[in-house]
Amino acid sequence: MYKSLFFISTFLLVLTSCKEGKKQQLLSESSGNLNNVSVVVNNDMWQGKVGEAIRSTMAAPVDGLPQEEPLFNLSQIPPQVFSGFVTKNRTILKIEIGANYESAVKFAKNVYAIPQKVVIVSGKTEAEVVQQLQDNAAKITEAFNSQETKEKQRRIKLSLLKIDTIEEALGIKMELPSAYRIAKKENNFFWLRKDITTGTQNIMLYELPLNRLKHNDSLVNQIINIRDSIGKVHIPGPTEGSFMITEKAYAPYLFEKTIDDKPAIETKGIWDVKNAFMSGPFINYMIEDKANNRLLVVEGFTFAPSVGKRDYVFELEAILKSVK
Repeated sequence: MYKSLFFISTFLLVLTSCKEGKKQQLLSESSGNLNNVSVVVNNDMWQGKVGEAIRSTMAAPVDGLPQEEPLFNLSQIPPQVFSGFVTKNRTILKIEIGANYESAVKFAKNVYAIPQKVVIVSGKTEAEVVQQLQDNAAKITEAFNSQETKEKQRRIKLSLLKIDTIEEALGIKMELPSAYRIAKKENNFFWLRKDITTGTQNIMLYELPLNRLKHNDSLVNQIINIRDSIGKVHIPGPTEGSFMITEKAYAPYLFEKTIDDKPAIETKGIWDVKNAFMSGPFINYMIEDKANNRLLVVEGFTFAPSVGKRDYVFELEAILKSVK
C-alpha cells in the first residue's frame, strides 16, 4: 500500500513538473527597457485617484539622488489593447476592479513571458484598490526592483571583467562588467572605473575591522567619518588638497539589507569633493563578514553632471549585490 501511495505521489509530481516545464517552453522571452513598468488600467482610472496612487507608489523619487528621478518609468496600457507583444514586458502591474474581485495584491511570475513579474491589485471599488496600493507599496516596488536587478545582472554576465587580484586580496567574487578597469590598487583597497558619456562610474572595495562600526544612534556619523577618511587617502580631487567627502547638506539614507546571506548596512547619499565643484550620488554596503572577522565595504559612486543618474546608480547597485 505504501509503495502504491509513493508511486502515485511521484507520478503526480512528475506530471505537474512536466506541465510546468512545457508551459515555460511555450513562453517567449520577455522584453522592455530596464525599470519600465507596464500599467494595465483603463484611461479614466489612470487619470483619477487610482492613477495618482500608482504614480505615488511606482514613480516616487529614488532615495539618495541629487535631483528627483522616479523609481520606475510607467507606461499605461488600457485593458482592451493588452494583448500580443505588449504582454511581454518584464514587469507588469494590472488593476482589476469589480464586484467579483476580492481586495488583494497577488504576485505572479512568467505569466505571459519569461522572465516576468506580474503584480495584480484588485478590489470591488477604486477605494479598495487605492488602499491595497498604499498598504503594499514596499512589497510591490521590491518585487519589481528584484526582477530588474536580476535582469541587469544577467546582462552584465554577458561580458565580465576577469581580475584575479581582487579575489586573491579580499577573498570575494563580484560580477564586474568588462568595461571597468582598475584605477588604483593599494594594499587591500581597490578603485575601479568605467568611462561614460558625461563622466565616470566608480567602485571601491576595501575591508575594515569588524568592530569598527558600532550599531548605535551615531551609526550614520560613523559611516560618514569612515567614507571621508577613505576619500581623503584614496580618492583625490582635480586640484591639490581636494578629495572626496560626504556632502554635508544632505543626510544619507540608511537601510538594513542582506548581501550573500550576511547582514549589511546600505547607505545612499551624495558625495562631494572638498575644495572643488564636483558631486554625485553614491551607494555603500558595509557587510558583516564574521567568519573573517571584518567589515567588507563595497561602494559605487557616479560622476555624471547634467544628466539623470538613476540608471547609473542602478547599475552600481546590481554589481555590488553580486558580491560573494
